[in-house]
Amino acid sequence: METTMPPLSAPPLTWEITQRDGYRYAFAGRVEAQPIILVHGLFGALSNWHATLQALAERYAVYVPLLPIYERSPVEPSLAGLAEYLMAFYRGEALPPAVWVGNSLGGHLSLLVARNHPHAVRGLVLTGSSGLFEDTMGSSFPRRSSREYVAEKVRYTFYDPRHATPALIEEVYTIVNDNYKALRVLKIARDAQRSFVGEWLPKITVPTCLIWGLNDTITPVAVAYAFYRLLPDAELHFIDMCGHAPMMENPQRFHEILLRFLLRLPV
Repeated sequence: METTMPPLSAPPLTWEITQRDGYRYAFAGRVEAQPIILVHGLFGALSNWHATLQALAERYAVYVPLLPIYERSPVEPSLAGLAEYLMAFYRGEALPPAVWVGNSLGGHLSLLVARNHPHAVRGLVLTGSSGLFEDTMGSSFPRRSSREYVAEKVRYTFYDPRHATPALIEEVYTIVNDNYKALRVLKIARDAQRSFVGEWLPKITVPTCLIWGLNDTITPVAVAYAFYRLLPDAELHFIDMCGHAPMMENPQRFHEILLRFLLRLPV
């Protein structure tokens, strides 16, 4: 297990953001290469995947669909609505079967895609995925949250609280104190809590890589082991001194594991 903390900032990266009729996504890499789809979580954003885009762009076609969680959107604020949004992106770009990499709610959504649209999935990488258990503020934050309350919850995401930067705290604070945004987040979070994946996980037969922070307090180690037991073709890796977002907190070790998994997948 990795015990050395990496630098907090990733190298700068240039990416393209594309707006289509009904979806948006960021892209980096080689268009003709195997597609990798990175799916962020409930309070996530493109910034969560900066280092991963950097690590994969030389070898793969890397896409980050920008989930319409907060903005005004005709997309239903539910797991079904977001999963269909992801499939609208996938179909619209006419992609071959892809590896879906999901953090937190993004892992949950990737599993739903794998269950309902197996032709779209070549492999799965789950990190801190919801679907079995999650301890988060998404379904319980007060109607009006103080900055200190939000700061505490954001710090709870990481092993090293330095990752809870003032900019990240302000971003979450703005979301939870905007009525429209907060309502959408609440609806999605409550739907995710009701959507238990355990009953059908044994039917997900694609190769799956579980990369978990050993110090994840939101989806603890026991959740990782539960996913490992229920998924037929899974491997499990832990990263020490790491919380709920390994791709942000220890990108070097996360990408070592991820790249080894990708290179082992059959073409």
